[in-house]
Amino acid sequence: MSTQIMFPLDFSDITQAIRYVELLKDHVSVFKIGLELFVNSGPDAIKAVLGAGGKAIFLDLKFHDIPETVRRALQSPFIKDVEFVTVHSCDGLGMLSAAAKSVSPNTKILGVTVLTSLGEHEIKDTLLLREGISMIDLVLHRAKMVKDAGCAGIVCSGHEISEIRGRLGKDFIIVVPGVRPIWSLVKGDDQSRIVTPRDAALKGADYIVVGRPIRDAKDPVEAAKNIQFEMEH
Repeated sequence: MSTQIMFPLDFSDITQAIRYVELLKDHVSVFKIGLELFVNSGPDAIKAVLGAGGKAIFLDLKFHDIPETVRRALQSPFIKDVEFVTVHSCDGLGMLSAAAKSVSPNTKILGVTVLTSLGEHEIKDTLLLREGISMIDLVLHRAKMVKDAGCAGIVCSGHEISEIRGRLGKDFIIVVPGVRPIWSLVKGDDQSRIVTPRDAALKGADYIVVGRPIRDAKDPVEAAKNIQFEMEH
């Protein structure tokens, strides 16, 4: 499978989100529903996106709680209509395993390793890592834990793809946010570990999450086509 595009519906207004679904449904593979849209519209957002022609849903809520709470939440009826769901990977095998066992085979649990807004300096200060532990060490450790727990894959930055693919195999799903085409790079971006679509594809990403470069383009459809072309050539 070639690298596929996920488009985040980062809107508070469901009507605006659906306009983008109708516009892009033939040009992106998966629509991502995150906290902003879900908090405002709830599970109805999933029904609306699928009803508007979205082929697949990535529910990016980053569940982060004790195993029993996560298990019960993921057994909610609307989860069966979702292809991907994220959980944070920092709470150990118990929570990750509970998540993996709580969903049907059609729904894949992805463990978020380290947010792409965080750089090496931030993780040292925030996580109090001992000297000698790098970002890649932390991401690899969490990725292996995610796989050992029975989850389908991870969310990581493009900088870690090659190491993870080499260590954990070709069937482990890798989703990469913080992807910016060269023509869309801007100063002050809140993503600190950025890669281009082509770099992500060449390194072995299964999916890339591309939001602003498509959403803010004069012609979002053309932008999506350009990104797909960039990955394939």
